[in-house]
Amino acid sequence: MRRFFKRALYTLLFFVLVFNCIVAFHAYKFTHFSENNRHRNKRPEEMNIGEKLNMIFFGVRLSKSITSAKPNIPYDTVLLLTANGLHLEGWWMPVPKPKGTVLLFHGYGGNKGSHLPEAYWFRQLGYNTFLVDFRAHGNSDGTTCTIGYKEAEDVKLAWDYARSRCDKPIALWGMSMGAAAIMKAVPEYHLTPQKIILESPFATLLDAVKSRMRAVHLPATPFSQLLTFWGGLELGFWGFDHNPQDYARRIKVPVLYCWGQQDIRVTPDETQRVFRQLATPQKQLHIFKDAGHQSFCQKDGSVWKQLVKEFMAQ
Repeated sequence: MRRFFKRALYTLLFFVLVFNCIVAFHAYKFTHFSENNRHRNKRPEEMNIGEKLNMIFFGVRLSKSITSAKPNIPYDTVLLLTANGLHLEGWWMPVPKPKGTVLLFHGYGGNKGSHLPEAYWFRQLGYNTFLVDFRAHGNSDGTTCTIGYKEAEDVKLAWDYARSRCDKPIALWGMSMGAAAIMKAVPEYHLTPQKIILESPFATLLDAVKSRMRAVHLPATPFSQLLTFWGGLELGFWGFDHNPQDYARRIKVPVLYCWGQQDIRVTPDETQRVFRQLATPQKQLHIFKDAGHQSFCQKDGSVWKQLVKEFMAQ
């Protein structure tokens, strides 16, 4: 009997080890992109059953995003240098006699070209705009993404560059991971934006991982917890501490917060948790009823533009 229990224990330990190796492999694939630009990334909800099964057994296959769209106005291409030697590419688009500058940051798997419509609107309102490809995205160096954690440094670098070009107030706009990076960067680097516009940030990294599990119809527990643990470990930080809902407690400037009611990535509960934690009394939440996890400017432009116009004029 003793020998039986000993074998059973060894067998259990073996399966736990193998299971954790598989999860660690999946976490690595989710945050490390391929340079194969001919592969088109698909969201889990776009995959058929065969593709989902392939992803479950062999890991997600993600290629680095391509910045294909370019501004149709004069702009300067700017290179910023991170602490670990990565070059980040940005587009500086000035206006005559600016009221200030708006820095724009895309989401996971996106790139600066995806948000030119937002930049054009801010320009019409009288602001310089600066769009930046995060590390491992678009034309920037690297293939490793940290879901907003180390990207906070990218926000700081963009801030410093904007300061060197214009001494007027700076506003920050971010979508999803870009919003999370902004919320981490502001308190961490003591940034003093005049205003912030946040669109669909996740509440915690664990919540972001849970959304991926929902998309492929896998149980959130224990997969989400293990993926968060191994992903953070591989990237050099404690994944359970990367929480925009906590960063929000140190955001004390006016905030316009936008979320889409059809969003399958970020839940209503996450949205309310982050919004409630924002330390500023000057905050407003707008819910786009027919939008999902996407650009509200491009989905419901007239409403978004009016919201932004009124917010920036306050």
